[in-house]
Amino acid sequence: MPPEKHLTIRALLSGMLIGALLTPSNIYSGLKIGWSFNISIIALLIVTGFWTLLARLQISSRLAAGEANITQTAASSSANIISGGLVAPIPALAMLSGGNLPLSQLVVWVFSVSLLGIWVAWYLRASLILRSELPFPTGRATAETLMEIFEQGREATLKLRVLLSATLLAGVVKWFDTGLFALPRPSLGFVLPATGKLTGFGGISAKNLTFTLDPSLLLAGFGAIIGFRNGVSLLLGGVISWGLLGPWGLSQGFVAAGTDDLEQSWFSTMIEWLLWPGVALMASSALTRFGLQALANRRSASRITDRSGHDGATGIRLLGLSFSAALVVWAQVAIFDIDWFFATLAVPIAFLLAIVASRVVGETGIPPIGAIGKVSQLGTGIFAPGETTTNLIGANVAGGAAGQSADLLNDLKVGQMIGAPPQWQVVAQFFGILTGSVVGSIVYLQLIPDPAGMLITEEWPAPAVATWKVVAETLGTGFGSIPGSALWAVSIAGAGGMLGAWLQHRHAPGWLPNMPAVGLAMVIPASISITMFFGSLIGKLLDRYRPSIAQRFLIAAASGLIAGESMTGVVRALVGIAQ
Repeated sequence: MPPEKHLTIRALLSGMLIGALLTPSNIYSGLKIGWSFNISIIALLIVTGFWTLLARLQISSRLAAGEANITQTAASSSANIISGGLVAPIPALAMLSGGNLPLSQLVVWVFSVSLLGIWVAWYLRASLILRSELPFPTGRATAETLMEIFEQGREATLKLRVLLSATLLAGVVKWFDTGLFALPRPSLGFVLPATGKLTGFGGISAKNLTFTLDPSLLLAGFGAIIGFRNGVSLLLGGVISWGLLGPWGLSQGFVAAGTDDLEQSWFSTMIEWLLWPGVALMASSALTRFGLQALANRRSASRITDRSGHDGATGIRLLGLSFSAALVVWAQVAIFDIDWFFATLAVPIAFLLAIVASRVVGETGIPPIGAIGKVSQLGTGIFAPGETTTNLIGANVAGGAAGQSADLLNDLKVGQMIGAPPQWQVVAQFFGILTGSVVGSIVYLQLIPDPAGMLITEEWPAPAVATWKVVAETLGTGFGSIPGSALWAVSIAGAGGMLGAWLQHRHAPGWLPNMPAVGLAMVIPASISITMFFGSLIGKLLDRYRPSIAQRFLIAAASGLIAGESMTGVVRALVGIAQ
């Protein structure tokens, strides 16, 4: 299906506009639950639906498949700007340093990191797409959706209607919940006896432990997308941490309680202890799985034969890579006052880790940005102990480059499948990250003007921020920063994460929970895990009893719920701050 048009003004502007509209959604969800969603398919549905409508009204011609590909490339790179640090290392640094960067510096930084990822991806295209057998499942799914849209227009129209309806529904619900009247958030109703250090308290209620039902359609949508196994893992992690470990820690006195009020949440005090085993479980499982995957990739790479040559433009790619590397080094020194040596060292580390991460994405579709960041943090901690800023920003370079590299490689996979010139997708990616850097930075600064006071709270759990901050603090000050009572929990959680990752890699038992998801549940309120579990359960039941409907509309409906609530949540939050 060779498309006749590719990089056109309308395709590029459409992608930038859709990206600008949906980037705030990923900022919002990233700070809420630490997850974001891929908007490529959403962008395809929206842009083809819009231009088809204009064609029917005889206002414009229909969009070509190649133009749709350019649109989704620009839109996805814009929304993926969060990999540049806006929901993890940048807020973590702000919490430790006492304030956010100015807007101009933040835009320059996020753009610089993301630009490096673009050139890394184009450099890797020949080996990872043209000469390998990597499936790139996310890119393949996007390509299949694109081809389906242009072969079955009516089906695409139905999916777009489902998407827009779900978006509207979630937006209206969120607007009412945060404006006119708050929806009920009933607790599970139990009250545990207050023993040990809490003797004299009226008890430990379900609300104290955050066991409430959250009427969030965004969380339900995410649950449907991540699948039943991850949903069960979140529920299990929530029960273990907030239902068992937390109450026991409260009675022993090493988990701090809140006010003696059965109607109040104790999240902000309990999280100070519970985040240690939670972060240990997430980091150890992610790093172990990352290392095992890297070893497997190394073995498989040695068996790959060159079947199709390279994609040309070697000189341009080398020039672009050199320029972007120099820009990142300069930005580290100029903005964060990082030593030239460590600023320069961050670039080859980022390149090497991006290669590994890109292969992981090519095989699984899951970008291991968190694990990449932790590897870089650990490496920086060895070479520059005690340098917290160097630690976070060096890891930011690696994670940001890996994130944008993985995103563009998925898009390049789409281009390969439909016969699109890769250089035009690189241009689209460039304008996408330019849009995302500006919009994302503005939204982040407006949403979180006071990171130290607003983040790692029940309103903004920001689990990714907590993870990066804890690792940086630990590497900067040593294990003395970990509460003595938490050391054993960190050890057990770390060992459990490593064992779980090894079992999953070697045997993939169906009964084994997803260890990163279990760890995530320990650093977010139990209410979030419960709602996401119910969302995954609905998706599971629909897939079992109505598989055709699930296959056709589940992703569109769930994505609409996420987009509708997050965009409305951003607007309401900004209105609240302005008032």
